[in-house]
This record gives sequence, structure tokens and C-alpha cells, in this order.
Amino acid sequence: MFIFYLKLEWISLKLVSIISWARGGSLWPLTFGLACCAVEMMHAAMSRYDTDRFGFIFRASPRHSDFIIIAGTLTNKMAPVLRRLYEQMPDPRWMLSMGSCANGGGYYHYSYSVVRGSDRVVPVDIYVPGCPPSAEALIYGLLQLQGKVGFVLSDLNKNNEWYGGDHI
Repeated sequence: MFIFYLKLEWISLKLVSIISWARGGSLWPLTFGLACCAVEMMHAAMSRYDTDRFGFIFRASPRHSDFIIIAGTLTNKMAPVLRRLYEQMPDPRWMLSMGSCANGGGYYHYSYSVVRGSDRVVPVDIYVPGCPPSAEALIYGLLQLQGKVGFVLSDLNKNNEWYGGDHI
């Protein structure tokens, strides 16, 4: 009986790791571009950086998305919209805040109409600093989010038996 329990536990552990690997390798972001950071987000999706090769396919529907990229200045008028989009997403869901305006208000921190950080509206998992952050910084943040979900890109290169590890 004890051996059966260990085998069942091993199978369930492997199943959870396979599911998290598959989920992390195909994250679909919801684009929520509010200001100049959205241009850098679009730049990261174009052919020079091509986030599709990492498994990030941009979606326009919250019901098909795994996480939201908040790119730009979040105002008090857009905060309820962001909250509604967050609540429409299926679980599990993650958030990535991009740029100093989304992270903490940025240059407009003392304005009456700017939310001083998107984490006051929704829980944020990854912060990408910069004004505007470069496409490389966004891709680094996306890879950090993949690692948080359970997919680590460097784990793909640890097993080098297919060409033989003795030549190094």
C-alpha cells in the first residue's frame, strides 16, 4: 500500500510539473497599452525581438489571456476598466507592470488624476522599470514571469545527451 502511495505521489508531482511547464511556455498576454510604453510593447512583438518564439501571443480578449501587461500611465478613469478586465480573466492570472508610470505614477505622480502605482488596483507580479523600458527589458520581465509560472528557459539546455556531453 505504501509503495502504491509513493507511485501515485510521484505521478501527481510529474503531472503538476508538466502542466506548469506547458502553461509557462504558452503565456498569452492581454495588451493594455495606455501611453508611450505601449509603443515599446509593440516593438517587442515585432520581428526584431519576436516574442512569439517565447510563446507570448498577444490577445485582445481577457477571457483568452493569462496575464495583463499594463503599459503606461494608469489614470483614475481607467482604473475601474483595468479591474474589470482583471476580474474577467480565468484563473490563474498574472500581472506585469511596465514603465515608471504604471509602477508608481512616474513623472505624473503628484497629479490628481493618476493612480500612484497599478498595484493599488490589481495585484502585480512583475515590475519592469524604465521610462519607457526598452523591448529587451520587457522581454526580460516576460522571461521572469515564465520562471514564476514554472517554465525556465535555461532548463531546456541542461540535458545535453542528444549530442554527447563529453566534448566539453
